[in-house]
Amino acid sequence: MPSRADISILQIDAFAAEPFTGNPAAVCLPATEPPTGWMQQVASEMNLSETAFAWPSGDGHRLRWFTPVAEVDLCGHATLATAHALWESGRLAKGEQAVFETQSGKLTASQAGDAIQLDFPAEPAEACVDDVLEQAIGTEVIWCGKNRMDFMVQLPSANAVRRCRPDLPRLAKLETRGIIITAEADDDRTDFISRFFCPTLGINEDPVTGSAHCCLTPFWAERLGRNTLVGFQASKRGGFVRCTLTGDRVLLGGQAVTIFSGTMNTPPPGA
Repeated sequence: MPSRADISILQIDAFAAEPFTGNPAAVCLPATEPPTGWMQQVASEMNLSETAFAWPSGDGHRLRWFTPVAEVDLCGHATLATAHALWESGRLAKGEQAVFETQSGKLTASQAGDAIQLDFPAEPAEACVDDVLEQAIGTEVIWCGKNRMDFMVQLPSANAVRRCRPDLPRLAKLETRGIIITAEADDDRTDFISRFFCPTLGINEDPVTGSAHCCLTPFWAERLGRNTLVGFQASKRGGFVRCTLTGDRVLLGGQAVTIFSGTMNTPPPGA
């Protein structure tokens, strides 16, 4: 019988060069696939925007992501955190590519100097009109679009993004995972800034959202005329995402820092 405390769990700040910045994610590393209900309970207990679960499968790892209230199809920062955890714990050798099978297909993560580079699908938005969304944003909207997961709204300026105070209860009624707001940057360090709201999944504002940059990257690559960009997510914690558009894929780069690691109980029988 397995011991009652044989599952590794870590909390990692992703898209962060130092502790207590970027976006925290929990990473749980069981030996085999746990029950879905138990994974959701762990995610609720951790109460972070995402808890990732990864276990050996085929030539890599199976990976699933949960918010405190629901499973999601794609998550960038928790994937980056998971790859960091696999290398740090010795489950993957330094320099070995992390390969994940997910609900969004095959994803990979590679070490790139002091950063980790994720290979994700591009998720471009198609222009749309949504009066409820524009009213909930509460400021001038100059473009609105939607992909399979999120709405994306372009605001007139970076300052408008920083100052935006949307009507979160109204946003929670929209049939979408989340809402990205964005504008061209007003400094020489970055190309665009953004924020991400996800009240439908129990996250009023996410600190740094890798998967949102799968939508932001093709949007700004087209408008700025270059495929290599740096985005800054202007949440309270904040974080930089290095973005490269390569055909129908997006490369997302960032660093990660382990905050703590430990073990947790295995799921009880019948969980």
